[in-house]
Amino acid sequence: MATKGRLQLPELSGETKHFQKILIRKGVSRMPGIKLTPRDSFDDAYRKFKRQCDRNLIVTEARARQYYEKPTERRKKEKIATRKKILKKLFMLRRYESRL
Repeated sequence: MATKGRLQLPELSGETKHFQKILIRKGVSRMPGIKLTPRDSFDDAYRKFKRQCDRNLIVTEARARQYYEKPTERRKKEKIATRKKILKKLFMLRRYESRL
């Protein structure tokens, strides 16, 4: 156990430290945490926690990382998503022009 002030932190293995560095570099946030006051009920705390999880896209990212996705599959999905965005913009533009 490493001591930092009064708080004792567990020693991390080399692999865990490496993984944390990668997550920090990629901008992935750590576990969501909320600060509570003595007045907060369980429902309020749960609502705050859920909101923070939604904002950090934790569930979405967990689902995406559930199975390994090959780089070619990832590129293919990105290409399809880009095509969808372009078609949507084109559709909206034509819709807007038809009203003029």
